Order: sequence, then C-alpha cells, then structure tokens
Amino acid sequence: MNPLLEHLKPYPFERLSALKQGINPNGKLSHISLSIGEPKHTPPAFVAQVIAQNLDGLSKYPTTKGSIELRRAITNWITKRYHLDDTQLDPETQVLPVNGTREALFAFAQTIVNTKEKDPLVIMPNPFYQIYEGAAILAGATPYFVNSCERTHYTPDFDSIPKNIWKYCQLLYICSPSNPSGELVDKYTLKQLIKTALEYDFIIASDECYSELYQDEEHPPIGLLEAAKELGLSDFKNLVVFNSLSKRSNVPGLRSGYVAGDARLIQKFLLYRTYHGSAMPIITQQASIACWNDEEHVKKNRATYREKYQAFVDILSPVIDIYAPPASFYIWLKLPCGDDEKFTKKLFEEQHITVLPGSYLSRKTGHSNPGSGFARIALVAPIEECVEAAQRIRTYLKYYKE
Repeated sequence: MNPLLEHLKPYPFERLSALKQGINPNGKLSHISLSIGEPKHTPPAFVAQVIAQNLDGLSKYPTTKGSIELRRAITNWITKRYHLDDTQLDPETQVLPVNGTREALFAFAQTIVNTKEKDPLVIMPNPFYQIYEGAAILAGATPYFVNSCERTHYTPDFDSIPKNIWKYCQLLYICSPSNPSGELVDKYTLKQLIKTALEYDFIIASDECYSELYQDEEHPPIGLLEAAKELGLSDFKNLVVFNSLSKRSNVPGLRSGYVAGDARLIQKFLLYRTYHGSAMPIITQQASIACWNDEEHVKKNRATYREKYQAFVDILSPVIDIYAPPASFYIWLKLPCGDDEKFTKKLFEEQHITVLPGSYLSRKTGHSNPGSGFARIALVAPIEECVEAAQRIRTYLKYYKE
C-alpha cells in the first residue's frame, strides 16, 4: 500500500454523515439539503438532443487529447470570455478537455510535483476544496495553508506568506470565485501572484469552476489568463486554469471541463493523462461543444441563482448578518455561536435542514481553524425549497438566540 494514503483526511461529507448519525430529525418537516454543491437546475434541453443524435460515438475509443472541434469550442469560449487576443490560445497545444475539474485538479499535482527537490510545498487556500490537499499529499508534497478570514474579506492572505515558503513552493492552488465564500481574488492580487510565480518558478493552478455564477451581469469575474494578458505574458508561462460545465450548464453528471494555459505544462499533463486513462467519451464531447457554444442558458441560470440569493438574504437579514457574495452559489454564514458542529446538528434535528460545518472545509493553523464558527450553505435546491429553508433557519435562529 502507498503509505501516503494514511495521511489523507476523511472527506467533509463523510464527517457530516458521522455527525448526523443517531439524530432523529423533525418528522413533520421534509428534508432540505443545502450541504453539497451539486447543481439542481434543469440542464439545457439541447444536451439530451445532442446525446441522442450522437449515440454512434459509443462504439469508438476517444483520444485523450479530445477532438479538435471540442478544443476549438473551448478556446473560442475562453478567448471571448476573458478578452484574449484571437491567436493567443492555441487549441492544438494549450487546451485539453478533462472529465470534470475534480479529477484534473488532483491529477495535475501528480504531474507537477518533483519530490527530488528538497521539501516540496503545495500552497492552497484555507478553507479549501479538499482535493487540493489530497493531491498534494499523494504527490509527495506538503500542503501549506493560507488562511481566508473576515479581515481579508474571506480571500487568502497571500501577503502573509514568507519568502522562505515561496522558495519551496512548486504549485499554488487558487480558487476564484471561492469555495466556500464566493469571494473573488482581485486583478491586482492575481497579477502579483503571477509575478511571484515567475520570480520563484512555481506553477499556479487556478480553479475557476464557479466563474459563470456571478451577481453583476456587466462585470464577470476576472480570470488568471486575463490577468496574464494584461501583464503582457502572451505564453501564459507557469499558469494553468481549470473550468467545467457542471455549474455553468447544470450538467455535473456530464463530467466535462478543461485545463488551459502554458503549452509546456499542457504537453506534460497530456502525457500523464495518456497513461491515466482519462479520455472524454465522444458522446460527451459532442454535448460539451453545444454547451460551450451557447450562452443563453447560462444567463438564465445566473438569473435563477440571483433570485434565490435575494429571497434567502431578505428572509434572514433581520435575524443575522448575511449577504450574497459576488459569485458562486454558496453563502458563507458567520454563526451567532462559535460551534459550527453544534449548529449543524441542532439545525438538522429541529428543522430537518442539512448544511456543512465550516470547520470541515478547513485545517487548523496556529491556534485556530478559519472555518470554525461558519456554515457553508449551498443554494442549489429549487427556489421554493430555498425560501422554505430560509424561513426555517430564521425560526431556528430566533429560538437559538433566546
């Protein structure tokens, strides 16, 4: 057995299941799950149509690199969305389809980390998507956590990283819009991180899978490649971005995304993936092309999330400090008590609502866990359920404060 497996921590939802074990929830109320970030909106109708029209793809082996038609569709979308020059991103050498960002974010660390170098570090936000931590550990590196707290508007405090840490950094994971806070890494910070990556020669892997769920229709979140372009970094040296259709198009079961950026890194990642056996089925590629080529369903998707955010915040704002973040479908709720596990257990027992304790998404650094005292609420349920959940939570909070 690989001894590094022993260093992996239980996944947040495994811990949540154990936390709820033995609790008898209020049987008069139907269960509302707001814990898992799984989109529940209806996928665009054309996805099923495209799949039905391309069933012959089931009889063919796909290539790891994917079809040029899919890579061009992804390239065209990235170029338009992030205001790149038309020839800045080459679909032949700088774009790869992946089976969702989860597997790609994990596999990328296995490609990048060089254990022959002394004390390799992988830097990541805290709270974080736990795949980053597992990827670092199994690649033979040590995770280094950068806290996101109220003082930094729930974005990582990159200024706190000392030079001797940057010196040993091989890979930096960033997530913007953030899971769990929905906050954004601003343009200035992205540019500073790019400069630091070039100075210390490490790789930035930018997880941008919530990029299309934003509040301000006129001002979509900036991406890493867009920041690089403004710096004049035409080859995207040391930079890769990850995105998927799961949140954008409500097709998490399609398992379709991409990685794009530095051609040198993409070449090595393709080599790894050729052995990894992670080619995207042709039928999935055809459905993905249709999704990347259409924006109308994405606009409707954003409008639905805005409606849910407004209703949820309006109901709860009289009893707790709450706001809609600039992007994602999460609310990172600061609790009136410091015990997020107790809050989660009692909310499930009394109101039959499941949320995720913030401490399950974080690691203790120094004397504190930056997720403690928070709950992550995923507004993925239908709006009627989100409204009902907000009303129940309001009732619960009134009782809890007394």
